[in-house]
Amino acid sequence: MPRQKHKWYPGAELHVIARGNHKNDIFRDKIDYEVYLNYLQEAIKYYDDKYHIDAYVLMTNHVHLLVGTEDRDISDFVRRVHSRYASNFNKKYNYVGHLFQDRYKSELIQDDRYFLEVSRYIHLNPVRANMVKLPEEYKWSSYGMYIGKAKERLISSDKILSYFRGDSKAELYKAFVESVI
Repeated sequence: MPRQKHKWYPGAELHVIARGNHKNDIFRDKIDYEVYLNYLQEAIKYYDDKYHIDAYVLMTNHVHLLVGTEDRDISDFVRRVHSRYASNFNKKYNYVGHLFQDRYKSELIQDDRYFLEVSRYIHLNPVRANMVKLPEEYKWSSYGMYIGKAKERLISSDKILSYFRGDSKAELYKAFVESVI
């Protein structure tokens, strides 16, 4: 029986989740995280900026991405990143078998409120996993870029920050995210 296609339309925003097979780690050292981020960046260029990343967090055994599309289904993008990353991981660690559990999951973002909630959920993932006390302490997340603690790389914060009014959008976003801690 063929797999059911993910819901998608041109201009869609999606919350993408991919977990390590058997919940095993997919990142073992700093270089692994950097390689994954580089593959994300390379895929964006490869597809002529038909995708953009609004937020991400790379956890030890899974990833969360908030990805926007233009006129291509998200499956091409995720397949490219994950197949390249898995190949690299398998060679580096002499690993045999599937690195990722099943196919990635994606959830279509239907409205602005949910879009903001997903960004908050992504950025709070390391806090909820008791890895850090505050989301800005976690290095492998886009959160530091949103609040001005890290140089913006890979993401574009404009869309999310556009929901906040005033001169201190970064501070307002920080207050929004951390209000539920």
